[in-house]
Amino acid sequence: MKILFIGDVVGSPGRDMVREYLPRLKEKYRPNMTIINGENAASGKGITEKIYKQFLELGAQVITMGNHTWDKKEIFEFIDEAKYMIRPANFPENNPGKGIVYININGTEVAVINLQGRTFLSAIDDPFQKADLLIEEAKKRTNLIFVDFHGEATSEKQAMGWYLDGRVSAVVGTHTHTQTADERILPSGTAYISDVGMTGPYDGILGVDREAVLKRFLTSLPVRFEITKTGRTQLNGIVVTIDNNSGKATKIERIIINDDHPFFG
Repeated sequence: MKILFIGDVVGSPGRDMVREYLPRLKEKYRPNMTIINGENAASGKGITEKIYKQFLELGAQVITMGNHTWDKKEIFEFIDEAKYMIRPANFPENNPGKGIVYININGTEVAVINLQGRTFLSAIDDPFQKADLLIEEAKKRTNLIFVDFHGEATSEKQAMGWYLDGRVSAVVGTHTHTQTADERILPSGTAYISDVGMTGPYDGILGVDREAVLKRFLTSLPVRFEITKTGRTQLNGIVVTIDNNSGKATKIERIIINDDHPFFG
């Protein structure tokens, strides 16, 4: 099983990059399955039903979310019917939506789990305990388990990777919008990376107009953050190869596409 994961898609620049490069990435890597983190896809905060459906039409099988899940209020109108969207499973139990989905790929099931860290983020339920519960559930159906861990702190992400090593196929970090170069296969067979990075503006700061961010740092005054909609763009992702029988990863490869790292098909 080969899984392509595209990191946090930020606004229309990120969506344009997915539209342009996803077909080319599929041609190059031949993934069996594609997952997109879409929690920043609508103007940098949240997602709409239209964008969710566009991602599916472009060839994604699962859309994962994060701390901006509820930022677009219309999500409450469709998330329970969005079969292929998952939000962090350790959100409070009374939240709509779900945190795990099963996808059948040519007779082989893959479980995809979305979790969110608590360090420097909201004080939600324990992601480690929630992971235990969902993995126990998933193991009754499949050994192929892919985890998107949406977190701020690298230490918390590494802790989750080691905690789940050998129990899931992959733990990939999202949220910080900067791709890390620590991709590896942990000793018991779990693919890991601290952050997949983001897909969107290349010349902003984490996707936001850099002049606004600079003003905030230089003056400490409140500013309005807007997504950079002009200029160069980028796509960050990974491809994980997994043994169908054992569920252990055999390879993880980073993808970075920008003007400094041109795409070669």
